[in-house]
Formats: sequence, C-alpha cells, structure tokens
Amino acid sequence: MIVTTPGEFLAAVKRCGTVRSSAAFPASVFMIEPRDFRVSSATAGDNQYMDLAGNVDSERALAQHRSLVKLIQSLALEVKVFPGDPSQPDGVFLNNAFATVPGRLVIGRMATEERQRETRRQDVREYFVHKKNYDLADLSGENLVAELTGAMVLDRGRRIGYCGMTERVDQAGCAAMHAAFLNRLTFSFDLNPAEYHTNVVLSVLAGRACVLVPGAFADPEVPAAIAQVYTGRTLYLSEAEKRSYSGNCIALTGHDLLFSQAGLDGLSLPNRHQLGNWGFNLHAIELDELEKAGGSLRCLIAELF
Repeated sequence: MIVTTPGEFLAAVKRCGTVRSSAAFPASVFMIEPRDFRVSSATAGDNQYMDLAGNVDSERALAQHRSLVKLIQSLALEVKVFPGDPSQPDGVFLNNAFATVPGRLVIGRMATEERQRETRRQDVREYFVHKKNYDLADLSGENLVAELTGAMVLDRGRRIGYCGMTERVDQAGCAAMHAAFLNRLTFSFDLNPAEYHTNVVLSVLAGRACVLVPGAFADPEVPAAIAQVYTGRTLYLSEAEKRSYSGNCIALTGHDLLFSQAGLDGLSLPNRHQLGNWGFNLHAIELDELEKAGGSLRCLIAELF
C-alpha cells in the first residue's frame, strides 16, 4: 500500500501494526572504492551540499574510504568492496544505485545520464547473481526515476518505506521501489525544494528510533506522523545539524550508530546524550574529502540482507 497523506499513513500504520517482522539491520555491507575521486558537476543542479569550488585530494578521499571500511569491519561486519571507476565520479555513493532485500539485488534508475552508467556495472550484477544467487529487480531500464535508499528511507524491520519526492524520484519510481523492496507500506510525501535526498534529513535507526529534520518536509504534519511510529524515540535535528550531515547516519547493528566526523561534531550535546540513553554507541570517521561531492557516510554504504 502506498499512501500520500499523514492521515492515510497513520491509519495504515494502525491497521498494519508496528511490530518488526524482518531484520532491522544488515548482515553485511558492500561499498565501491573511490578511484580518481572528483566532484561531478552533472549532479550539482539540485544538490546544495556540493562544494564545487574546492579542490579534491583523491588520495585522501581513498584513504578516508578505506578507514570507513576498517571501522565497519571492527563491528564484526563483513564488507564487500568493489573497485572504483574513474569514469563514474559519483559511483562511490552506491546506495542510490544498488540495494538489497533478502535474496534480491535492486538496481535503481538514476536521474542523470552520468549516474545511470553506474547501474550498468556488470561486476556488481554478476557477484549477486552468480556468487550470492540473488534475483534482480532491475529498474535501470524503466521510464522512471528511482534513486533507491537515497530517495526512500526504509524501516527494514517493519517493511515501511518513507519516500521524499524530489527530482531524484518520481511517482512511478516510488511505486517500483515499493514493489522491489517488498514494502508492506510506503509513505510518499514532498520534501522542501532545497532538498534532494530523503536520507540527508531522515534516518531510521535499526527500527528502534529515528532522526529527522522537521524543517526539511514541505508539510509539517509529515514528520509529526512519522514520529508517532517511534514514540519517545524521535530525535529532532536543527538546520545546522542537517548541514553537518548529522541526519546522514546509519545504524549497522542494533546498537552501533555511524556518523561522519562532521556529522557527529555537528550534533548537539543533548542529542548525543539522547542517542546514548537509547542504547546507541556513536562512531565517527573523517569523510570531509568525500563530503565535498554532496554526500556523506550513509550514501557510501549499501546494506546486504
């Protein structure tokens, strides 16, 4: 079921219930290593977070990415790393192009032609089909826009999708992702025109809590409705925290929550304490070189279920 108003969403949640019935966090992750990393102007039209003026140190970007891999491995999670492609400068932000549900690789349909090349990578496809025996839900050739878990934030345990409508997703794409991700319920809503991806302003933390930026939603009733699913466990972020990528975080276990260093540094002390009170261990890694391209830690990680 796809709903488009807060009232419909809350009614559907009441009917469906909020009990978690699926895995709420991944068994492992996969990533794409940056190679000759640079900032792409092709995706700058709707991404206010990009630093088009700054110089990029590709070797430093690579080192930061490898440090993130080591951090994830330290949490006893396997990391499958695919090689970077210098012809795909945004390819390191693979969660927009590839995602999984158990037994299935979902391939997105990117908004720009440059990023559409990422979804044609044969090595990723072959790994999941031949090594993992996954089937494919391939949206890359469809007449739609669907930038996967950038556009649609998933509550994996409850199988709820939160789809913020921007230029990075259209209604056909939202419907296609709803089906591909096997959602029980998808809530489609408008973000403010300045936003480009939902996962910068909303994150569901292992089904136990969520963080969101109320001012990023076109209708203030939308974040209020989402908060009702996580009663007493919703962390509200300020615009300053959003700009620091504090909302672009990910819980990779039931208690380990990862931020970029900028994201954690930007998080207010009361908000840090609140996350700790909810039982989360906060981890951070420096990603400022990669963040120049308009994405942060969550964008670098694709979950493997």
